[in-house]
Amino acid sequence: MNVTNPVRPHHRLTRLAGLALCAVLCSMLAAAPAVAEKGDRSKPIEIQADTSGTTDLLNQVSRFNGHVVITQGTLVIKADRVEIRQTPDGYYLASAWGNAAAQVSFRQKRDDVDEYIEGRADRVEFDGKADLLRMIGRGTVRRTQGARTLDEITGALITWNNATEQFSAQSGATAASSADSRVRAVLSPRAASQAASQPAR
Repeated sequence: MNVTNPVRPHHRLTRLAGLALCAVLCSMLAAAPAVAEKGDRSKPIEIQADTSGTTDLLNQVSRFNGHVVITQGTLVIKADRVEIRQTPDGYYLASAWGNAAAQVSFRQKRDDVDEYIEGRADRVEFDGKADLLRMIGRGTVRRTQGARTLDEITGALITWNNATEQFSAQSGATAASSADSRVRAVLSPRAASQAASQPAR
């Protein structure tokens, strides 16, 4: 039996759909880099969508469409549409898509410093079982301070592995590759005080 819960423009989602998305977003937030604002995890999650939201209990799928905005504390995720699936073994698979006008975007404050982590991609996928966050298609992740970009990595595929706490980036490899398809990283040197306070790895 399918259960469908429509979402009216800019209204909060029904409790059932909200709880389903809440569970996966908590998992996605846990998969964000360890430097993310710790206090965000205890904040309420709010989801808004312009067009629709449905929850299919039989197939364990929730979908949200039309300028979807998800907020939890300092974390803000924006997408054109979002789909969340729960696997039979209880893990979540989530996908968010942008559109021709705007990519999927996220922004979150770093813990204890006046800096933010910002990212954009055509599509973002979360695999709860593998503990991986993938930014697919023209992906960019930045560490910013005010209007200044401190670090930036771009690539056709950027993957965050929560288990190993590592980013990886891949190009859109083609026979006629262009500058836009190459992996690119710009890294700012750490201040001496920062380097001294960080444990050796």
